[in-house]
Amino acid sequence: MRVITGTARGHRLIAPEGMDVRPTTDKVKEAVFSAVQFELENASVLDLFAGSGQMGIEALSRGAAKAVFVDSSAKSIKCVNENLRATKLDKYSQVVSRDSYDYIKLTSSKFDLIILDPPYRQGHIEKLLPLAAEKLNDGGSIICEYESELETPEAPEGTVFRKEYRYGKINVAIFRKPVSEEE
Repeated sequence: MRVITGTARGHRLIAPEGMDVRPTTDKVKEAVFSAVQFELENASVLDLFAGSGQMGIEALSRGAAKAVFVDSSAKSIKCVNENLRATKLDKYSQVVSRDSYDYIKLTSSKFDLIILDPPYRQGHIEKLLPLAAEKLNDGGSIICEYESELETPEAPEGTVFRKEYRYGKINVAIFRKPVSEEE
């Protein structure tokens, strides 16, 4: 697992040991970030169920201004912090040891990019997508990774379905919040 491109290009990242974390493959990560590459400059990013932090780190490496990494696992938090220090991206980051549901419900922050990659087969996507949509800035996107046997999640209120990618046992859907017409 490595950072694909940007300021931290080529840095190897560590992941927590065990079956609790399922790192996104480089192939999937590259496709996802190709789809949102023009939205990353100066973006604020939320990486829920951060695991190793690789998705938020990739966003920072590609020009995002700041990222918040949320995970309830002490092992994951330790890995995220180590990976941020190794890539020298820690000064643009906030690492939060907290349940992702609690964080998304209680934060007053809004984000340009929200990454949802929760544990599979636990029904998190359906519950989290509407909450994430409420914390999305106009023009922002939600990247949602889930198991391929599930149907594509419905676009939460206030967003539109943008694209879906299928890679073997992994699907990724991207939802976007349109820019308000009233501006």
